[in-house]
Amino acid sequence: MNNTLPIWVPSSEGIDRANMTRFHASAAERGAPRGDYAALWQWSVDDPAAFWTGLIDFTEVITERGGGPVLVDAERMPGATWFPGTRLNFAENLLRGTGAEPALVAWDERGARGALSWDELRREVARVAEGLRDAGVEPGDRVAGFLPNVPAAIIAMLATASVGATWSSCSPDFGIRGVLDRFGQIEPKVLFTADGYFYAGKTIDSLERVASIVQQLPAVQRVVVVSHVADRADLTRVPNATHYSEFGRAAALRFERQRFDHPLYILYSSGTTGTPKCIVHGAGGTLLQHLKEHQLHCDLRPGDRLFFFTTCGWMMWNWLASALASQATLVLYDGSPLHPDEGALWRMAEAEGVALFGTSPKYLAALEKSGFRPRERAQLPKLRMLLSTGSPLAHEQFDFVYEAIGPDVQLASISGGTDIVSCFALGNPVLPVYRGELQCRGLGMRVEVFDENGRPVRGARGELVCTRPFPSMPVGFWNDPDGRKYRAAYFERFPGVWCHGDYAMLTEHDGLVILGRSDAVLNPGGVRIGTAEIYRQVEKLEEILESLAIGQEWDNDVRVVLFVRLRPGVELDAALEKKIRDVIRTNTTPRHVPARIVAVPDIPRTISGKIVELAVREVVHGRPVRNTDALANPGALEHFRDLPALRV
Repeated sequence: MNNTLPIWVPSSEGIDRANMTRFHASAAERGAPRGDYAALWQWSVDDPAAFWTGLIDFTEVITERGGGPVLVDAERMPGATWFPGTRLNFAENLLRGTGAEPALVAWDERGARGALSWDELRREVARVAEGLRDAGVEPGDRVAGFLPNVPAAIIAMLATASVGATWSSCSPDFGIRGVLDRFGQIEPKVLFTADGYFYAGKTIDSLERVASIVQQLPAVQRVVVVSHVADRADLTRVPNATHYSEFGRAAALRFERQRFDHPLYILYSSGTTGTPKCIVHGAGGTLLQHLKEHQLHCDLRPGDRLFFFTTCGWMMWNWLASALASQATLVLYDGSPLHPDEGALWRMAEAEGVALFGTSPKYLAALEKSGFRPRERAQLPKLRMLLSTGSPLAHEQFDFVYEAIGPDVQLASISGGTDIVSCFALGNPVLPVYRGELQCRGLGMRVEVFDENGRPVRGARGELVCTRPFPSMPVGFWNDPDGRKYRAAYFERFPGVWCHGDYAMLTEHDGLVILGRSDAVLNPGGVRIGTAEIYRQVEKLEEILESLAIGQEWDNDVRVVLFVRLRPGVELDAALEKKIRDVIRTNTTPRHVPARIVAVPDIPRTISGKIVELAVREVVHGRPVRNTDALANPGALEHFRDLPALRV
């Protein structure tokens, strides 16, 4: 890859004051070699006990630390146990802030704003926690949220964690079946919901669906309803319902400290190929990973304002919430990021003085296609980092960020997943940014790229793997007592090694390039091609809004089929087909050039915004898609069924 010059370099002053630099100095007292980040990373994966205990001390985690080893069965993967003698409470660590400064700021697409101070947040969590105790919630019980991204969702999660129960959430745009596929497996005792939410200028009612959901969730004993779109929600349709404002009672904060791996969250796989997997994450591992990522890799500091555009159904909401442990202010948003126009989030970022702004490649592409340039429309003097995840960030999108948002912003493309509720590779305030690359592998994460024979490679495409245990590995899957489903999900391809399912490349700069999901890799003539390599080229063209590629089984081989969604008024004629093929051939290889190009009016996505190549591949081959409830726009699949262009 010809990518020798960085497009952003940290200043010497920035390096000197970075939390990463301070941590490296403290780690040197525990045996870490002085020098560059590569040396620190190598030490962190070679001596995990020293690294993770050093992180606990550096971030001042509130724990009861017993004796004994840091890591038991360190060579077992899965099976290693972290900090078996340690007890902590997740919420206690997130609520260490006090005072009148804001802990939460909430906006919606109408421009309405609200805020809670640290003291108010603590009082609200204590109140709701007492309500949970009064409802009979105990450690190990499940509490669910079917909520927009509003302060009550953060409060309910913290209250759940404070009593030692387990939190799980979906966003309110899920359909009834999608919610039941998730919450029906974990049987929550209490359900938090809202009367509705805002999106793209519409006010959408939630309570009709909630009533149907609750009737099919017999374990739910209490429904707590937030009046979000009305002054006071009408609860007559919902059994066992209570207004959120009347739930609980004033009390002092109490925290139930549990073992390090006590179940904190249940998150879900996308569920597009079957019933979603219920992934259980432990309190200690989640806390340590997020503290590391926020304070070291994002250089998050007390008082910083952190925004990430997310819903409660995506792991980035959980990641965002943990920033309270670093005494940052969370900026929450309910609604469409493009309503009433492309400037919505940037006006909010300007008003709040956002320091770290998180989004997705899809959003950045929408800004670029619209011609919107944030630096010309908003004053953003405090913005120092832009984070992007959800899909691979194309090289050209790096250019857009530095041209349209600002030359001094650190662009951190990050990658991990629901599976680890965190990142394998991400940003670093002391390293340069290279076009198209994730800056580094995360501390404590022995990430490598394996070829098909399980050998580590650099500068070549392969499977992204992690070869040593790390604290935020799942505790397990729900209702998987022998661990068979868990092992099958990550450890069968390379025994004893976490295989994440990403197709990637480790670069000469020790950064990573993500080339797409492994299960969506194309194999024309037996050559493996990452779909992101094609999308990067096609979506440069102004005629094309977005694209999706699959491999179609054809004539005893696989041929590449490219679907494109075009700008209004554009037609897919012979000239545009040639233009698409030429840009792909010129910038990749002849193997990448699609055999067929088909225009479609819409491209299916999961509710968290990821395109679903596998579901489209199944439809094209006439096979059933088992779970369309996981899709934001399931009707889009019909555009791919029985296409004449794919019969020849």
